[in-house]
Amino acid sequence: MQLSNVALVPDNQARQGYLPGPNGTLVNVGVAPEAAPLLLLWPQPNGPELGSGIAEAFSHPLQTIREDFGTTRLDRQFSVRDSLSAIYTIDDSDDFTPSANPLSVDIESLREQVASLEETHLISPSALNVARIGFSRAAYFFTGTSPVNLPGFIQGRPIGAVVIGGGASPNAATQISQAGTNIGSNLFINRNLFTYEDQLAAHKGPHQITAGVWFQQIQSNDRLALSQYGQASFSSLQDFLEGNVSTFVAVPSPTAMAWRSLEGAWYVQDNMRLRRNLTLALGFRDEFINGWNEARDRAANFVFDSRGVIETSPRVAHSVFTVNRARFLPEPRAGLAWDPFSNGRTVVRAGFGLYAHLQDALSYRLDQNAPFNTTLHMKNVPLGSFPLIPGGSLPAAALVEPAGVQPSLQTPMVEAYSLGIEHALTRNTVLRASYVGSHGYHEIVSIDANIPAAAVCPAIPCPATLPAGTIYTPRGAPLANPELANTWTWFSEGVSSYNGLHAELRQRFSRGLEFRGVYTWSKSLDNGDTLNPSAATNAPGLAMNPKNLAMDYGLSTFDVRHTAVLSGSYQLPLGEGHRFLGGETGWRAKLASGWKLDAIVTARSGFPFTPQLSFNPSNNGDTRNSVRPSFNPAFTRPVVLGVPNRYFDPSAFIVPPNGTYGNVGRDTLIGPGLETFDASVMKDTAVTEGLKIELRAEFFNTLNRANFNTPNLIVFTQPAGAPATTAGIITSTSTNARQIQFGLKLLW
Repeated sequence: MQLSNVALVPDNQARQGYLPGPNGTLVNVGVAPEAAPLLLLWPQPNGPELGSGIAEAFSHPLQTIREDFGTTRLDRQFSVRDSLSAIYTIDDSDDFTPSANPLSVDIESLREQVASLEETHLISPSALNVARIGFSRAAYFFTGTSPVNLPGFIQGRPIGAVVIGGGASPNAATQISQAGTNIGSNLFINRNLFTYEDQLAAHKGPHQITAGVWFQQIQSNDRLALSQYGQASFSSLQDFLEGNVSTFVAVPSPTAMAWRSLEGAWYVQDNMRLRRNLTLALGFRDEFINGWNEARDRAANFVFDSRGVIETSPRVAHSVFTVNRARFLPEPRAGLAWDPFSNGRTVVRAGFGLYAHLQDALSYRLDQNAPFNTTLHMKNVPLGSFPLIPGGSLPAAALVEPAGVQPSLQTPMVEAYSLGIEHALTRNTVLRASYVGSHGYHEIVSIDANIPAAAVCPAIPCPATLPAGTIYTPRGAPLANPELANTWTWFSEGVSSYNGLHAELRQRFSRGLEFRGVYTWSKSLDNGDTLNPSAATNAPGLAMNPKNLAMDYGLSTFDVRHTAVLSGSYQLPLGEGHRFLGGETGWRAKLASGWKLDAIVTARSGFPFTPQLSFNPSNNGDTRNSVRPSFNPAFTRPVVLGVPNRYFDPSAFIVPPNGTYGNVGRDTLIGPGLETFDASVMKDTAVTEGLKIELRAEFFNTLNRANFNTPNLIVFTQPAGAPATTAGIITSTSTNARQIQFGLKLLW
């Protein structure tokens, strides 16, 4: 499939070493010999000049996707009391996907296999036992590549990631489209799950009781260390041309790890029919996990001393945790269904439950840790310092960048509650309205756990110009542990809140026509949900001020205020038994019969996003653009303009004073919405009594509407001067262009 991409690239003048000066005239800043070859990592500009040495480059690279899927099932009835079923499923896929920069390509492959065996035993007419064993395996590989063959930052490896006007975090927001290979190149994970479950269901009088146990063994053999090819970040285009690397991150000697875990649960639930029109369900579930352990006792994790300062050397043991806080996780549940008028037309439902999220996927953070996957972090080094030699001595400017998780990590918990009413207006019309809410705590947030001590003004050494209450860090303040670089650590200090109203109308007409309309009005808040910028590019991955997470409490990155979906289905009145062509016989009858139309219209408001700086004026040492700007008090015009070439006005923001954090909240602006119309035509044909053919034609984004993605978030690339000329520009869409696919299924 051909993609329509727009990349932000150095313009022709910048490639010659000329950038606009303060008065608009070109200034020759030159091109360092080490930087000149890297310019080949961006395509030549062929679009508008944006200023500041940046232009657009349009391209239509080819994306290829392959997927093969198969499943088989065997059922055996041994007796009236016992039956056995076995299922095996395999899904194999790979894809080749150019990024916005067509000279930077992502390649991934995934093979998933699931096998299960289930035995059902009828104990008595009122008791049934089901035992299951299962095995699943996911083998995943991801890497980046570039057709431009250049010497790498690490000897013997391909060129790494090049970031201009952005932070050092993975796939972070940047002023110029990222170049080189993806920071997540050369990753693999082979994850095996062995599952065992036994469930007993019994019915006696008004009680329907279900009880059971569940265990799962996890094997995660992986190498998920980022920056295996290195990532060089430059604060601005001028720094790049001059060969001044603001931050370089690399894992020169990656090591595969073998993580193991055992998790389980027991549960019991009683559905009680208290009255003919009232059912009450009470349940209890207890879950546990024995930690996140390394098979060869290589679980490396950084711990903290009694003052809360991170220790220089990691703790290496069997488990990453110093204490396991997930041995007993009680989760009560309750639900109610009530027919207040006892006529079967109105139902009131309510529910409450406490749910745990077992932490059984921690490799992504822990595979970055010394001593087995040492991440080197260097600041303000010349581009000529490379390549690094794997296994060689550490450069003088290099510090170890810790990763990992809180050693006493709590298990994230969510309290979920709901109340709804469903009423049949007529026999064919049903209306449903409900409220759904949740409160989460101990949720995972990304924190830099090694920042300098800050003062709260007017304490010394705050400048007199800063108002009282301002958090201030002086320039050059040492990190809490100056022997280490800044960290990326997962802490269980997050909180969240969700409230939503849901309305649904279902209407069934005569002669095969039916409609369903759904509308949701909701709001989701938290203080950090982006564990990885690759997963959500509309907000930084780390908390802005680790010492005050309340500054990050705002809209969730996935918050959508309004969502409406209208779907319809129509069985065409053609062929045998229908109004039109009902008298046909033979092949004419088969051709006329079995036609069905389906359509779905979706409309939703946009995701929130966070304006960012490509540098950090707070002096806390973090180089991963987690600091936001401040609002411009002199700005009075609308902030959101809503057009692709300038979705928001960067003049609404200013750079905060040196040593401070910006006052713009997290996820304060709302991005473009989405509207799509999908349709399908399906035909069923009975060829013989035992053979049926199903033909399907599906149309996605039928009207070929351009649904725009999040705009460029970088508003400033330097402490002084005008906002970035690329701020607010949209260079991609959130949905593909119109796609049409055809399918054929044989059923016998």
